[in-house]
Amino acid sequence: MQTQLADFINNTDTGREAEAILRSCVHCGFCNATCPTYQLLGDELDGPRGRIYLIKHLLEGEAATEETQQHLDRCLTCRSCETTCPSGVKYNRLLDIGREIIEERVSRPWPQRLLRRLLLWSLPYPRRFKMLAGIGAWLRPVLPKRLKAKLPSKQTADSWPAARHDRRMLILQGCVQPTLAPRINAAAARVLDRLGIDVVPIDHCCGALSYHLNDQTSSFDMMRRVIDACWPHVENGIEAIITTASGCGVTTKDYGMLLKDDPLYADRAARIAALTKDISEILQVEDILSLQPLSRKVAFHSPCTLQHGQRLNGVVENLLTELGFTLTAVADSHLCCGSAGTYSILQPELAGRLQKAKIQALQAEQPDVIATANIGCWMHLQEKASVPVVHWVELLAPKMES
Repeated sequence: MQTQLADFINNTDTGREAEAILRSCVHCGFCNATCPTYQLLGDELDGPRGRIYLIKHLLEGEAATEETQQHLDRCLTCRSCETTCPSGVKYNRLLDIGREIIEERVSRPWPQRLLRRLLLWSLPYPRRFKMLAGIGAWLRPVLPKRLKAKLPSKQTADSWPAARHDRRMLILQGCVQPTLAPRINAAAARVLDRLGIDVVPIDHCCGALSYHLNDQTSSFDMMRRVIDACWPHVENGIEAIITTASGCGVTTKDYGMLLKDDPLYADRAARIAALTKDISEILQVEDILSLQPLSRKVAFHSPCTLQHGQRLNGVVENLLTELGFTLTAVADSHLCCGSAGTYSILQPELAGRLQKAKIQALQAEQPDVIATANIGCWMHLQEKASVPVVHWVELLAPKMES
């Protein structure tokens, strides 16, 4: 793809990066075949190839418009296109660049600005979110049906095992997961305890939500706080940093790239990124056959951040099969469920259509349970699923108290 970048970005690091990505695109259109929004809307500008052209025009100095903003907003950032692309186009990074430019140049209607500010103020901050969730639970009887569905039933937090092993790992708690689904990390802690590993919780947001809402300043500050919290443990020889939310994992693994220009944090960020592992990456090299969980018929939803972002497609499925679970076939398993961070809130109509299709696919073979690997997908699917929805690591937790 030929490019002629405008003066405002030409000969900058970001410009050179964007130009290299643009030039790697060969216009083949394979990406559209696996793009959820292109399949729903059939509009070239709502597929990766069309969005790449829109971003190219921005970088070449064409006026930013509300229409361009809308097409970029509709992208789920699922990265299915990257898995499909034969040329290795780093679409996700190009989208970040394009969104940042258009956010600076196109003012949103005040209801959109208010909603985004509320999300930025609340979701990445565990204490604030817990307070709002408590208010929501109190008001639940009078909430509109759509809002009520987004509030899962309150979970009672399970106990964590006491520290007793030589092996130690950190586990990122996340921002909304401790309030909405505290059993997930507790289950992970019990599983790892059985395998001879202690886990130490880190109570900070990874910065993903703010980053994808184009508040890079706050996002980078959150990333630095995570690094500061982890660093003493890194210096003391921590073995790994675990995530049970694949959305957190894919962002934390990108810390080295995102903070590469920070003179104080670049090296530490790269070290944190290298230490970060999804819980499935830890368990695939451990003696999991000693766990002996209760086998069940499971429909597994592999989040986009796991299969496309972290490129760990098949890892959880292999673990569950090895442990004796029966996995059902799931049609179009590469497609997004519609959660995508705050997408289900900001784009409810498209998210709802994706949710409906995903639940139909997951429940087609009548599983006992739906399992996933990300808190956002868990929240989104449990709204409408007719069978229980859990994090897959919870399936390994029964009979783990010994």
